[in-house]
Amino acid sequence: MPHYRLGMLRYLTAGESHGKGLVVVVEGLPAGLRVTEEDLQGELARRRLGYGRGPRMRFEQDQVTLLGGIRHGRTLGSPVAIEIANTEWPKWEQEMSPAPGAPSKLLTAPRPGHADLAGMQKYGFSDARDVLERASARETAARVAAGCLAKALLAELGISVLSHVVALGAARAASELRPQPEDVSRIDESPVRCADPEAEAAMIAEVKAAAKVGDSLGGMAEVLAHGVPVGLGSHVHWDRKLDGLLAQAVMSIQAVKAVEIGEGFAVSGLRGSEAHDAIYWDSEGGDYARHTDRAGGIEGGISTGALLWLRAAMKPLATLNRPVLATVDTATKEATVSFKERTDVTAVPAMGVVAETMVALVLAGEALRKFGGDSMAEVLRNRDGYLKALHDPPSEAKGPAPAGG
Repeated sequence: MPHYRLGMLRYLTAGESHGKGLVVVVEGLPAGLRVTEEDLQGELARRRLGYGRGPRMRFEQDQVTLLGGIRHGRTLGSPVAIEIANTEWPKWEQEMSPAPGAPSKLLTAPRPGHADLAGMQKYGFSDARDVLERASARETAARVAAGCLAKALLAELGISVLSHVVALGAARAASELRPQPEDVSRIDESPVRCADPEAEAAMIAEVKAAAKVGDSLGGMAEVLAHGVPVGLGSHVHWDRKLDGLLAQAVMSIQAVKAVEIGEGFAVSGLRGSEAHDAIYWDSEGGDYARHTDRAGGIEGGISTGALLWLRAAMKPLATLNRPVLATVDTATKEATVSFKERTDVTAVPAMGVVAETMVALVLAGEALRKFGGDSMAEVLRNRDGYLKALHDPPSEAKGPAPAGG
């Protein structure tokens, strides 16, 4: 069965944007992890945040049903199944019915920048809706539900993941800002989920200007993971490298076109003597230390114990509130403009929440690979033993045994 595998976790989503609902199944969680429906509703509400979102965020309320894998607020160690119902289903029941029939209208003017045309060609469809319904970012609601479980696991391990918007259109936040876990509520209260109040005002102005002319905006969100221990990921195989896993996971978010880990783009223009994070011994703390974190908390595909951070760049949405993007009608081959679905001016603030989800899923998967167990108690014991071993002095190296005689 096709699935996304992240370390020892795997999850599978199903459902279309205007279908009856979305479903996600998460396998690999240990027993005893506390999860409630309220936790899931809270994370899904964060995904709907952001100045510049369209009316759909008000119309569609994510109705969560826990179908399996959780009893009395705790995971059972079996697969967790979650359904997110589409409250607008009655409006779409005829158009999206799984029963035999035909749509009322074919969408034949594919949107540049979407999966419409390539998907129609790949699967032999004559109606772009057969592609766009699954390609829609609505699918990320199911991912966020899975990510809520991952965040719950990480919290037990002392790891927290948060995001903030650092660029929206031409507006930029102060580059030195590094929010802490306790700043999440303040960031979410910002209309654009920006930690920099001055930049927030400029970002709102950018959204207003784009909305006035029916255009859209892209931008960039930064994700930070605090408390990640040294040793997640591995150098031994290409598909075990933590930075590779993170890059793929975040790049898979709809409309994300670039992922930067640490100061990746900036250090490419530096000399080696300036580009790396020097290592020191902290005799007082009894641990290795670094005064910089240009690598984003990852070296050689392995977490270093430093703050793990990355940035995701999202292109402007290709569905505009004024039809100006040139395309071709796939039925007549005549020049036209792309069709319009309900859309946002920008979804960058929400993309940051989804990027948190993808980072959390990767880290949770790798944490379970490193500290795995059937119950949370066992996972925590394994984690504690590993961390203790890191700080215990190594035993004296012993030479080969003397030859017998």
